[in-house]
Amino acid sequence: MRAKARLAAAALVLTAAGIWIGGCGSPPPPGAVYASRRPPPDRVEVVTVRPGPGHVWIGGHWRWDQADYVWVPGHWVPVERGYHRWVPGRWHHGRRGWYYLDGHWR
Repeated sequence: MRAKARLAAAALVLTAAGIWIGGCGSPPPPGAVYASRRPPPDRVEVVTVRPGPGHVWIGGHWRWDQADYVWVPGHWVPVERGYHRWVPGRWHHGRRGWYYLDGHWR
């Protein structure tokens, strides 16, 4: 019975550690610009007609401009050679405030 209790306690500790590590998110990039408040909700955009095959829509996002958020509209870009998917950028909250991680190709 004692072995079962130790095993259960170890499983609980490992689960809690996994949740904590998983919740930490990505570290801020070097030179990250921090915003003092949460970004507004994303705007609903009208996706225009694709200019041709091999293009992907990159949705708009909020950019912090030292005093307030500025909307950067979405646009079409050609798919970069050797990549298959665009991973959108996201706002994250860290110890110093909100920071943006740019989107990237995967």
